[in-house]
Formats: sequence, C-alpha cells, structure tokens
Amino acid sequence: MTRKTICRDAGTGARRDAARPATAEAPAAPLADPCVDPFADAPADGPDDPQAPHPAGPETHDAFLGGRLHLLQPARGYRAGVDPVLLAAAVPARAGQSVLDLGCGVGAAALCLGVRVPGLTLFGIERQPLYADLARRNGAAAGQAFEVATGDLRAMPDSLRQRRYDHVIANPPYYLARTPTARSPDAGREAALGEETPLSEWMAVAGRRVAPRGCLSVIIPAARLRDLLAALPGHLGSVSVLPLAAREGREAKLVILRAWQAGRAGLRLHAPLILHPGDRHLRDREDYRPEIRAVLRDASPIPWPD
Repeated sequence: MTRKTICRDAGTGARRDAARPATAEAPAAPLADPCVDPFADAPADGPDDPQAPHPAGPETHDAFLGGRLHLLQPARGYRAGVDPVLLAAAVPARAGQSVLDLGCGVGAAALCLGVRVPGLTLFGIERQPLYADLARRNGAAAGQAFEVATGDLRAMPDSLRQRRYDHVIANPPYYLARTPTARSPDAGREAALGEETPLSEWMAVAGRRVAPRGCLSVIIPAARLRDLLAALPGHLGSVSVLPLAAREGREAKLVILRAWQAGRAGLRLHAPLILHPGDRHLRDREDYRPEIRAVLRDASPIPWPD
C-alpha cells in the first residue's frame, strides 16, 4: 500500500507543503486534535475490535512545541493532542537520565520530553505495530535516542525488562474498554482510548521498572484518580497530584500524578493548574495562559508547585 503524507500544523489543521518545514513562527501550536480533546467527552462512534490490525494509510506531519518537533501520525485514528505534551512538561528529568514511556503511541510524550531535556535516553513500548513504527521513524527524524519495542506491556521484551529507568511515564487509555466513550469505528483510536489492560497492571509494570530514587509520572482523567491511587504499588510514595482545569471555576478534567520510588512523604493534592484565561472562549484563536503557552510552544516545564 502506498502511503500518502499530508503535512499539517497541529491544532490548526492547515495543510502545508511537505518540502517546507514548520518554523517556530508558524501557527504550529500542539493544540488538541478534535478527536482527542482532553476536556471533552469522546464521541460514541460505535463498537469495533481494538485488537484488529490497523492498516497503514494517509499520514499527517504535525508540528509540536512551536516547530521544535515534527511527528508523523495517522490521518485517521488516535492522534496525539495536548495531553502527552503536558505530561512531558511535568516530568522532572535531567540530562543523562533514562525514560521509559509505557504505551508510547507515535512517541509524542517521550519525544517532547527529549526536546525539553536534551541528553536523555528514551525507551518506549507500544502494542500497535503501526504506531510503534511511527514512533521509531519520529525518533529518528528528531535525532533522538529512542528505542521502541512492539509488544504488550504485560509481556515486556527482555531488552526493556532487564533494566530499570530513572523515569517511567504513562498516558494510559482514558476509558474502560467497550464503554460508549471508548468506542470508535477506528481500531487504533479505540485501542488507545479504551482500557484493555487494567490500570492496576499498568501501575504494577511501572512500579517494577522505576529505578531507585526514580519517578513515575502519569496523566489521566480526574474521574479515574481514585483508581490510579488504588493501583499504585506500595513502594511508590511522596505522591503529588496536579489537577488541570480549563478555566477558573471549572472542575478539573485531567490530573498529572508523580510518585517516587521509596518516597516517604504524604499525598499532596495541589490547587488546579488553569489552562485558559477568563471564564469563556472569546476569540477564534488560541487563548492559553502565558505559562501554558510557554509549555506548548516553547518546550518550557510545567510550573509544578513546590
């Protein structure tokens, strides 16, 4: 099958010439793809088999972090939006450390982190072969050391299982499999959004892979925070939770959690990080608060509370 590449600026959907790379001045903010808006419910498109092979098809070439990173993604199916970018911005990594991305998709979170913190050694595991292949291609194009294994995290390949990592990151499926919010006519999207592997197993695998004094970072819907806290292995402590709310006075729809290997501090639930100014959207343009715009366009870290 011949693959067709459509080049777009992430968030705007505008086509551009494949020979002309996006620049930091171009409107290439990594805004949420309409099909994966983390602050809206996913549509109930109808059932499909999340284990079905996802055929190669048209791809888009999307600019993230103000053009500092470009990712190939399927034009149809699950597409990275704001959530993996925010996850990457919350990871307290330093140059020279190792990072394992569980369920890495096309590599958005790991590669955004690699842009912000040069000198990391990145690893990923992804069960869908198409997405794993795109992650490898994206890592190579970005010039980042990114080793991606194709497989189920419950049967992790020896190349990943035989080591531990300074940071383990995860953007697990947001919904229970076969619930209306997880259903989609696209198998790749349904597998990415609908939980087939229980969250408890995601966390058990993560806990085994975190190195001494290492950190686990997870982004997940606020409605599933109780499940996430219950699933954390006992040796992960000093848990810190940062809710993400669209605007002042709105309930948080997402949370980012950090937990440290052998951490002894108690749970900290921070005040929400507000993404947009004002109480409603007034203009047909991006309206992120300055500190969030810096995260999304300039690869700045999230201002994590002390």
